[in-house]
Amino acid sequence: MSLGYRLYEPLFVLKPIVRDVWIADGGEIRMRLGPLRMPFPTRMIVVRLPDGGLWLHSPIALQPKLVAQIGELGPVTDIVAPSNLHYTWTSIWSHAFGNARVWTAPGMTQQVLARLPAHRRLSDDAPPHEWQGAFKQQRISGGPVTEVDFFHEPSRTLMLTDAIENLDLKRFKSIFYRLVTWAAGSNDPDGMLPWELRRHFRQNRQHNRVAIDRMITWGPDRILLAHGRCYERDGWQELKRAFRWL
Repeated sequence: MSLGYRLYEPLFVLKPIVRDVWIADGGEIRMRLGPLRMPFPTRMIVVRLPDGGLWLHSPIALQPKLVAQIGELGPVTDIVAPSNLHYTWTSIWSHAFGNARVWTAPGMTQQVLARLPAHRRLSDDAPPHEWQGAFKQQRISGGPVTEVDFFHEPSRTLMLTDAIENLDLKRFKSIFYRLVTWAAGSNDPDGMLPWELRRHFRQNRQHNRVAIDRMITWGPDRILLAHGRCYERDGWQELKRAFRWL
């Protein structure tokens, strides 16, 4: 299939970000936007927990070479579907690492839950024992989207899914997709939540403002994103900028 977005190669390869944190860029997905199916890049985050176990955030399509690389780092203990939109490859990764705990965001439909393996529900508080105090976490939500965002304290890294999308317009092969992304207000460097979701998040304004303020107080140095270019520095300032509309 011809791609609509030039991806962040090399694909399905672990890329070190900071000590005990890696990303792996995956293939393209098509997300429904009204009558359109917009192309989006995908990205997984891998974190080594204090006890040596591996924590996988928003798994991408499974590829043997990536599984082998992860296996060399240590045992996979946790697989996280951090949003009710980010669950597609959770089951296949759970099958590959059968001893791993599976965690899912609130807001999954019953049809989705029926397709997922046995799992635990994420909340506003990180499980203290399973993740050995490595994370703080916070739920944000609006309309069709609920996601749980994570702050890895040892590396001061914030991890988001759709709360900020930071897509490089030049990577779209179609001028039409560039225009749609620009109109949605989710383009690099001024990435943020797409406009069609902001009205839903405004309906839950009080909760979301408290949630974003809490994440700002964590003082992240960097922000890793599921879609688009990550922010490698000044993370807390980028968070304030991206949520100025809220």
